[in-house]
Amino acid sequence: MFAVVRTGGKQYRVAAGDKIVVEKIEGDAGASVTLGDVLLAGEGSELRSVEGFTVAAEIIAQAKADKVIVFKKRRRHNYRRKNGHRQQHTILKIVSVGGHTAKSNEGETAPAAQA
Repeated sequence: MFAVVRTGGKQYRVAAGDKIVVEKIEGDAGASVTLGDVLLAGEGSELRSVEGFTVAAEIIAQAKADKVIVFKKRRRHNYRRKNGHRQQHTILKIVSVGGHTAKSNEGETAPAAQA
């Protein structure tokens, strides 16, 4: 069984046992999170209804990405600015796909997703 979930403005195709790197989610290593914004779910080529569908995941680690150098320069004006940036992200291990919940979803939800 697989699902397509949305978190941090990006979409991820996940299955049980997968490890994914997403934008930072609050929580310590070992904590469990529920991803409630499921866009698509299915098994093989069959699709299922995603009403009340959730994906359970466990936080493996909070980490930072590689440093990105931002360098600005304007010729002939002695203008040079150098900055670095390290994006924070969370490494998740998908525990289960397909846990149905009641109408009140936990974790990351987007109630305006049907617009």
